[in-house]
Amino acid sequence: MPRLYGFDDQSRQRLRDDEVDPLRQMVSRALVDLSVSNAEVAVWANGQGYRGTLGGEWKDASVGRLFRNPSIAGLRYDEDGQLVDAGHPGVITREEFEALLAREQHRKMGDPEQPYDYLLTDGGCTCGQCTHALQGARTNAGTPGYRCRPKDKNGRGGCGEVRIDAELLESHVGEYVVAELLKPGVRAQILEAQATVRRLAENLDREIKDLEARRTEVGTLYGTRQISKDALVAAEKQIADSLKFARSRNRYAEQMANFSLGRAKDLVRWWNAAPTASKRAITTLLLENVEVFPASARGVRTLEPGRVVLHWRKLADLSAGSDDAGGEAPADHRHGQAGD
Repeated sequence: MPRLYGFDDQSRQRLRDDEVDPLRQMVSRALVDLSVSNAEVAVWANGQGYRGTLGGEWKDASVGRLFRNPSIAGLRYDEDGQLVDAGHPGVITREEFEALLAREQHRKMGDPEQPYDYLLTDGGCTCGQCTHALQGARTNAGTPGYRCRPKDKNGRGGCGEVRIDAELLESHVGEYVVAELLKPGVRAQILEAQATVRRLAENLDREIKDLEARRTEVGTLYGTRQISKDALVAAEKQIADSLKFARSRNRYAEQMANFSLGRAKDLVRWWNAAPTASKRAITTLLLENVEVFPASARGVRTLEPGRVVLHWRKLADLSAGSDDAGGEAPADHRHGQAGD
């Protein structure tokens, strides 16, 4: 049985470096426009020189099978058919995979409403009220937006007080990201920062391998009755939590390190045409966080002063290897001003 594209081994514990970016680009092209078919994604991939794990060209069916496999997001289906963590790294995020499933369903049903490829989910923006991460959610009218989900019966969730139109927020963030890129010397700083992030990704790879080895050792100790079952369970939980955190950080580090701005002279045109994965990578590299506060009244369709606050990274500190990479932007980039 051939290995899954994007992974270096059958157990899917290691990502294959030369297939990670191609797979992410294929997914981005599929999600950017519902009219783009799997066959068109295959034609594009073949034109770029990308080939499947057995060396063959991509086809409509092989792209479809890849996009339907939850393993590419580090997920699996449990006994109830629910997506759960599979215990191995993923090439794309859970939300990107869910968007692929929605795309597949919409195409089967002939639904003209395309899945929305959110720019700032998965921790990219947070609620200014409770600091909970905002999630992508459509309104009753079907418009893509971000919201702070209220707490469920198990106490998971936020305050539920913040909702904002996705296009409004993303356009606002995009304007300031492009403005930052136009500053003299910023591109050079980005290249330096990316070099540091690549080293971070290498360190995280080693950390992940060490944790996986520790998990194997713990299992061996239990098998030889050197530790109790309670000790085994406690150790495996701690290792699993550490692995999940390290893999999440590693995924972001890889995205930040591997995107390319190219040689586009017109950055606005580049931003508007770039795949969401590329825009997400540059946004993650430049911005520590995007805070969104509640509107002054229900139904407000503009960005009121102070509603969106961008927290910029200090690229100079990042490239120097500082742990304190956060910080506020210069005065003209602090977003306590109107965005409409």
